[in-house]
Amino acid sequence: MKNNIPKLSLGPVPYYWARETLLNFYKQISDTPVDIVYLGETVCSKRRSLKHAEWLKLAAQLQAAGKEVVLSTLTLLEAGSELGSLKRLCEQQDFLVEANDMSAVQFLSGKRAFVTGPAVNIYNSGSLFVLAGLGLKRWTLPVELSRDTLADIQANRPDDIETEVLVFGRLPLAYSARCFTARAHNLPKDDCQFRCLDYPDGMLMSTRENEPFLVLNGIQTQSARTLNLVSELENLRQLGVDVLRVSPQSAHTDSIIRIFHHCLHKNCDTDEAAAELAGFMPVGPCNGYWYGDAGMDSRQELAVQESLS
Repeated sequence: MKNNIPKLSLGPVPYYWARETLLNFYKQISDTPVDIVYLGETVCSKRRSLKHAEWLKLAAQLQAAGKEVVLSTLTLLEAGSELGSLKRLCEQQDFLVEANDMSAVQFLSGKRAFVTGPAVNIYNSGSLFVLAGLGLKRWTLPVELSRDTLADIQANRPDDIETEVLVFGRLPLAYSARCFTARAHNLPKDDCQFRCLDYPDGMLMSTRENEPFLVLNGIQTQSARTLNLVSELENLRQLGVDVLRVSPQSAHTDSIIRIFHHCLHKNCDTDEAAAELAGFMPVGPCNGYWYGDAGMDSRQELAVQESLS
């Protein structure tokens, strides 16, 4: 297994932010020690804060700042116009593409190297070998898989394929043809009035007992809790993971990146890092899927509860 220090990546912004918000966000990110930046709209084609040419210009600026830039595709395509936009993105030659569904893989297959995002269901090394034959360079572990499954895949993955794991951010759980944010406001999807702009970190949903449960983000459903694997950095390194992904949020993303970078490159107390990161979470932490437990569970919180009981 590899023992190198993994690179840090920043996933695509999953939320609907205004144009100036996006530009200011990436200006801030350009000054962080993140190695790889994913750009583009992955959730809803109606979100057009930046045009295709503007995404490319932003990509060039980040590349000039020393970042590896990857352009991300939509996860759920529903119209011919979306297919046309996908084709144009896949045909540009300046930047690597992250395929978030199999239609993008089909466009890229045999033509150029590509990355797969967490929504592409790669559950075993056999899938990796098939996709490697089509041009796969790097794959991202689906968020519902455990460290034991990852270990099995890593033990049998193709030699030239890189592995990426989400280590911080709300979990992308599901996508639907319906827009839940619009429905929550009694609006049809075709006349949503861009209500997602009102929720820079998604729309929090709670149970009848007032426990945070899920987040509605247009057609995407996310976890309310934030995945945090900072305590697992050494295990991730020993498993040969090449890239660790942070998912953007509306505040503190630059600080989150710097904490992970510090822990990767210097000796740090991961318990202290976890406590500091907890202060940046909208609700609280989770890491259950990593251990093969319920996804919303948190081993750190359980340990604290046990110590107090």
